[in-house]
Amino acid sequence: MIKKLDILIIRSFVGPFVVTFFVSLFVLIMQFFWLYMDEMIGKGISIWSLLQLLVYMSTTLVPLALPLSILLSSIMTFGNMGENFELVAIKSSGISLLRFLRPLFIFIVFISGLAFLFSNNVIPIANLKALSLLYDVRNAKPTLNIRPDQFNVDIPGYAIRVGSKDKDGKTIRDVIIYDHTDLAGNNKVITAKEGQILSEGKTALIFKLKDGWRYEEGYEHGAHTYTQTRVHFAKWDKIFDLSTFKFTRTNEDQFKNAYQMMNVSQLSENIDSLKRTKGKLFNSVTSYMTPFFSIAKNGKQDNELAKKMNSSSRPVRKYDSSFVQFIPDSIRASAINLVLNNIRSFKSSLDIAALDKKLQIENYLKFDVEWHRKFTLSFACILLFLIGAPLGAIIRKGGLGMPLVIAVVFFMLFHILNITGEKLAKSTSVDPWIGMWMSTAMLLPIAAWLINAARNDSQIFNKELYLRIWRFIKDRSPIKNKAVA
Repeated sequence: MIKKLDILIIRSFVGPFVVTFFVSLFVLIMQFFWLYMDEMIGKGISIWSLLQLLVYMSTTLVPLALPLSILLSSIMTFGNMGENFELVAIKSSGISLLRFLRPLFIFIVFISGLAFLFSNNVIPIANLKALSLLYDVRNAKPTLNIRPDQFNVDIPGYAIRVGSKDKDGKTIRDVIIYDHTDLAGNNKVITAKEGQILSEGKTALIFKLKDGWRYEEGYEHGAHTYTQTRVHFAKWDKIFDLSTFKFTRTNEDQFKNAYQMMNVSQLSENIDSLKRTKGKLFNSVTSYMTPFFSIAKNGKQDNELAKKMNSSSRPVRKYDSSFVQFIPDSIRASAINLVLNNIRSFKSSLDIAALDKKLQIENYLKFDVEWHRKFTLSFACILLFLIGAPLGAIIRKGGLGMPLVIAVVFFMLFHILNITGEKLAKSTSVDPWIGMWMSTAMLLPIAAWLINAARNDSQIFNKELYLRIWRFIKDRSPIKNKAVA
């Protein structure tokens, strides 16, 4: 009977889990498209490229959709069982809450293992594909759209204005073209009364101009004179190169060294490499400093200089403020300038070393945070199940009403804590392992408290309990007692 009960609980969970997972994934994908919609429209991107981006981004969003779906489906499953009095029947037969949670817990542990494998092996490849494609989409130029009475500067090196367009969309009138290809300003201008816009595929645009003028200004260096040329034409074809408007893909190898594109072993290798590099920075800073400290080197010349200073005929008085007092007047100004130049060089070297140190620490933290992220995803699935299952048993409500509200609240709390911990880790406020596991450490006691409350049939979500408390407070209120008296 217990085996049949285990199968019943798992079947009751799988259906809502699959539905909520795809619904959550769909909502997250729509959020992504709304965020980048303006950067995708009007760029001539093929449907195939957009579908590829959709698939890759949906893969990268699994780490967010999976914990949310587990939380929501566990609340729905046990809420339905509580609403239909199935939990009461199971408990009355002598089966404890922890016992009928066990099959689902084992199932969630199995899903968590698959989530780790997915995060370690699939997510890096999906990130590489998605981020490289998104980079190309965001940097693609919009398709050329020439509008009347507006200057268009989409074609590199040209500013084009047409006075009006006929209804056929091809015939244009009052055309002005400024040619800036030689980077000499408005020294080349083309005007025409009318013309037609033709295109050769997606690589070239042709303006068939009629009855116009070409103006060109120049400067002859030998004669030191300015020249101006004006040519009238009856018909003339102006060809524009549109190769820059073509959507092209960047080589993915340029993105492979980013931390988002690595698995656990690759991240560990890079973390060890960065640790060794941080240790070598002190030696490089020492090599920067050594040339600027001569006496500290304890060489023969330095020892002789120290002896001369000690045996100087000039007495050292208490109000002698610096070593400059011992430098002869004839070379004192040049010595001071030399010292100032050395100090500037020294400061510049230290600034470079400090910046290098800062970049190394930031890079190290990014790799370390990403390493912990591979494991926090798997544990988040288990944690949110331990929160959702007892919550469903307590509220005893199925469907998408109360369970959805509570699931969203707890998931937002988990997500906010997770983002806060990650930012604290990347800002060096806390260690990376503390920041990445902060949300888990804070929510785990809540999960333990909810499990204990569910075992004791707590009524924390029963409105009748709070109504009784309010009536008790109202009856004990001194204002009411005074009014009665």
